[in-house]
Amino acid sequence: MAVEDENLDDVISSLIDEDPEDSNEPKGLPGFPEVSGDVGEHPINLTERAASQIRKIEEDEGLDPELYLRVAVEGGGCSGLSYKLGFDIRTDNDNIYESQGLEIIVDPKHIIYLDGIEIDYPDGLDARGFTFENPNATEACGCGSSFAV
Repeated sequence: MAVEDENLDDVISSLIDEDPEDSNEPKGLPGFPEVSGDVGEHPINLTERAASQIRKIEEDEGLDPELYLRVAVEGGGCSGLSYKLGFDIRTDNDNIYESQGLEIIVDPKHIIYLDGIEIDYPDGLDARGFTFENPNATEACGCGSSFAV
């Protein structure tokens, strides 16, 4: 157990250690190409349906008001990067954006892959669940949950 804890500590430390020579500019995720570093005026856009579903989840789950909607990406999925959507506590490093009256938190390293994304929640026979329309994606898988830049 101590070896596992030690390895976990090393992993966590490597994620939060910052190189003092690094600038404050987001570099993107390790192993993935950078996209334009300029962020648009409305980098994260929720449709009315998506915002309504998010509010419903907050209410149904009785979530703590300290939790924000987090939009993120991570390595994985059939196309290379996959979308992550959930509720999380805001950190000092997070950027806050607003869409449809909801505050959204995003790590600056992720926003360069998400800039201009539209998150929808179709509720029909052919589609149900959150969908992502990403102008930065050069490829996407058939299920729409992963992409490449």
